Amino acid sequence: MSEKSTEQSSGTPRHPAQPESDRHESVRQAPEQRGPEQPQKPPAGVAADPGAAAAPMDRAGEPVIPADRTGPERSEIAELEDRWRRAVADLDNFRKRYAREVSRERAAERALVAGAFLPVLDTIDLALEHADADPSSVIEGIRGIREQALTILANLGFARQDEAGVPFDPARHEVVGVVAPDDSGTPPGAVAEVVRPGYGTPDRQLRPAAVTVAQAPG
Repeated sequence: MSEKSTEQSSGTPRHPAQPESDRHESVRQAPEQRGPEQPQKPPAGVAADPGAAAAPMDRAGEPVIPADRTGPERSEIAELEDRWRRAVADLDNFRKRYAREVSRERAAERALVAGAFLPVLDTIDLALEHADADPSSVIEGIRGIREQALTILANLGFARQDEAGVPFDPARHEVVGVVAPDDSGTPPGAVAEVVRPGYGTPDRQLRPAAVTVAQAPG
């Protein structure tokens, strides 16, 4: 009796409690009532997608200033395009200058090596001039030529390597044979004989020395 009088006095009819599923449904439908979503801006410090803002290009692959850009925007775009063209031209000039410098340095090195061997040719000519008068001078001339050539190679950083009895070094030696230690009198793992001398150092080698190495049987 009291409940009915309360409803009549308030003038507002009471509704039964709304089911839980209806409330969830209204929550899901709420975003649809807010209208279309606006595009979100990227956070500060994060670059936008480069493909979305890529400038149009012409057939030559160069950027084209859009027709709707006027005033300061066109001036700024033109200035950036001019800087880009200058940077490309500077890079091309640098490549050409570097190629010319490399070619010039190679020519200078070839001239240096060729000039270092000129005394060798002079010694050969001198030995041939005295060959008829004194045959023994030819042998002395050949020995002098050999010493001159070794000196030139050493000055260029490629000294002769022909030591026997030293420990085998794969960075300096090339094995062409293996001998027993008893036959050569060399301890195992050492160079028994230099078949062909090498020239240079382990880190700058012109040719490794061909050697035979003493190795214990078994």
